[in-house]
Amino acid sequence: MISCLIGPGPGALSVPEVTRGLVAAGHAVEVVLEERARRFVGPAAFSSHVPVVEEPSTAPAVVLYAPAGSGTISRLARGLSFPPGGAERVLVAPELDAATAAHPAVRDNLELLERRGFLILEGEGEDMAPPAEILARVLGALGGPLAGLRVLVTAGGTREPIDGVRFIGNRSSGKMGLAVARAALRLGAEVRVVAANVGYREPGVGWLEVETVEQMRREVLEGAGWADVLVMAAAVSDFTPAETVSGKIRRSAAGGEYLLRLRPTADILREVRERFPRLFVVGFAATHGDPVSEARRKLREKGADLVVGNDVFRPGIGFGADENEVWIVGPDDERFVPRSSKDEVARSILDVLIERIERERRETDGGEDRVHHRLQRGR
Repeated sequence: MISCLIGPGPGALSVPEVTRGLVAAGHAVEVVLEERARRFVGPAAFSSHVPVVEEPSTAPAVVLYAPAGSGTISRLARGLSFPPGGAERVLVAPELDAATAAHPAVRDNLELLERRGFLILEGEGEDMAPPAEILARVLGALGGPLAGLRVLVTAGGTREPIDGVRFIGNRSSGKMGLAVARAALRLGAEVRVVAANVGYREPGVGWLEVETVEQMRREVLEGAGWADVLVMAAAVSDFTPAETVSGKIRRSAAGGEYLLRLRPTADILREVRERFPRLFVVGFAATHGDPVSEARRKLREKGADLVVGNDVFRPGIGFGADENEVWIVGPDDERFVPRSSKDEVARSILDVLIERIERERRETDGGEDRVHHRLQRGR
């Protein structure tokens, strides 16, 4: 059971979006409306999908305070108000004006709650955190097969500058990588995304923006030391211009023709495997034609644990599409995922990853397996 305690404030209007998402994910939800919250949103906004109750259940797994004003934050911090039923996880989504948010007493109260294990979901400026981020964080707080693990995901497509305005790039939108990040978060993982030229920021995850292969290489190598799992879903350029012009190459100066020399970019996946041999690595192979043979080659040559192959030239499942069709190839077997939404494909990829982790855990017979070795040291 998830209890949502809704306080007064404009953010109350967006909480039905959160509760609908929780119900769609298969969770039981109840709503408690503070009296003043009814000035912003009424029981009718929830009655179609969740019950509105006077008192929260005695033993919810997760409690969400949204929006939480300074009064609620103070009462929680000072022990004057207690989360119902000794809930395992309590999330607080503040909604505070700038002056209140900056007040030392309010900052002290929020820090005190964090020290006690409360999860604080602060938004931008005076607004409550977006409902998509709140939904993702609540689902993550519920735990799951990836609970306690750190997942690093790359998404989007790199751009290699030719001059100050032109670049070598690709058509990757980042949708597949973001779907993986979203699914991992909902399965309980802590997630960071290295995003190459992605137009949309996934809520609830750590976010690092890059443009070029070299920038991605630096962030991935740094993040790999933090992560238990790396999913390399980004489309990374194989080549970069040998020389870059700082200004703009003009047609008149080039005499109507311009020779562009290319050199190979860094092989990030290979370097990660060499430097972090215990990291669980999932690679992607975007192909033209049979994706299985290319995925097998990449699995063998790059040392990945899994490689996801797909034919990006097929209509409706290539770069920028909302659907995908893939083969998930491992050392011993392969699994076909028929055409479906990228969210469904992402979940299938993580299901295979979880199976591999569980198999490795069984094979170690209770010893230290590769993915969980940090957890067992009590990191």
